[in-house]
Amino acid sequence: MKLFVFNIICAFLTVSGLNPRSHWTLQQNVLVMEVDGTLGQQPISCLEMPEDVVRRDNHSENIIWKKNGIEEAQRGNWYLVRLVESLGGGNYTCHSWDGSLLNYTEVLIRQDETKRRRILVKNKQDDYLKCSSQNYNGEFHCSWTWHSSRVGKTAFVRAQRISDDQNIYCSVDPSRQQWMCSSSQSNFSCSVDDSRSGISCLERQHCPYAEERQQIQVTVFVRTDQFLLESYSKQFYLSEIVKPDKVRISKVNKTLVEWSYPSSWNTPYSYFPLTFQISQFTGRFRKCENPCTDLKPSKASTVSTDICQFKVKRNVKAVCVRAKDALCDSQWSEWTHVRLQRGGKNRKRKQKQQMI
Repeated sequence: MKLFVFNIICAFLTVSGLNPRSHWTLQQNVLVMEVDGTLGQQPISCLEMPEDVVRRDNHSENIIWKKNGIEEAQRGNWYLVRLVESLGGGNYTCHSWDGSLLNYTEVLIRQDETKRRRILVKNKQDDYLKCSSQNYNGEFHCSWTWHSSRVGKTAFVRAQRISDDQNIYCSVDPSRQQWMCSSSQSNFSCSVDDSRSGISCLERQHCPYAEERQQIQVTVFVRTDQFLLESYSKQFYLSEIVKPDKVRISKVNKTLVEWSYPSSWNTPYSYFPLTFQISQFTGRFRKCENPCTDLKPSKASTVSTDICQFKVKRNVKAVCVRAKDALCDSQWSEWTHVRLQRGGKNRKRKQKQQMI
C-alpha cells in the first residue's frame, strides 16, 4: 500500500512539476519553450487529430519519431520533449512506418531573460543593437556583435511602430532572409545582411515631412546551432538615430574650401538643415595619417549656414568637415578631409631648373 501511494505521488510530481514555464509558436512549425533551468517536459504532436480518434486508430502507434535525424524510442502521435536546463531543443520529425515524412517541429529553448545573455555581446554604448539611418526616408540599419563562441543566425525579425494596436503579422520568404511586418499603423520590410550581423529595414508608409508620433521598435530573435533562442529589442525615433553620410569637400584655391550636402540627405535643405563642424590643421603629418582622427586640430568651429564655403589661412595644411542634423541632438557623420598642398618645394625645384 505504501509503495502504491509513493508511485501516485511520484506520478503527480512528474506531470505537474516538470513542465516548462510556457511555450508559444514563433512561426509555423517552430515552437519556443521558456525554461528556468529546472527539469521539464512538453508534449508535441505529429498529426492534428482529436484525441478520441487517436486512441481508436491503431496505426498511430506506427508513427516513428526522430530527433536531429536520429530515431527515438518513443512511438505514436505524441512525443514527450524532455528539457534539462537549456537542453532539449532540436528538429523533431515524425514518419510513417515506411519512413515517409509526416510532419516536423523545430523546438527552440529560451532561458530566463534575467540571467546572463549568451549569444550577443554589448557594444560601446552598452547596448546589444546599434541602429542608424542616413536620412529621414524611412530606411535604417541595425547591427550586432556575436559572442566569439556562439555565432548563430537570425531566427525571426519583428519591426513595428509602437502604438495601442499591437496586432502585427510578420512573414519570411523561402530564403529566410527577407521579412515583412504589417499592422494597421505601419508596414516594414527587413533583409538580413550577408554577414549575418545586421538587418536593413524600410518603413514603406513613412513620410519624411511628417512628425513622428510613435517610436519604432525592432526585435531580433537569434538562435544558435544548439537551438538556444534569445531576443533583443531596441526602440527609437528616426531623429534619434539619424547619421548623415560624409559631406563632399574640395579645394577652391589656396585659402578657400567648399563642401556640399551628402547626396543621400533629404531635400529641400532649408527643411532638413545640417550643422557643420570644421577642424583646421597647421602641423605636419604623414601621408598615412588621417588628420581628422589621428591629430588634434589647431582650430575648430561649428557653423550652421547654407553657404558651404570656408576661408582658411595660408599656413593651414588640412581641413576636416563633418555634419549632423541641425534640429536634433543626433550623431555626427564621419569626417571628410582635404589636404592643402602649398607647393613650396615644387616652386624651389622649378627655380633651380630655370637657373640651369
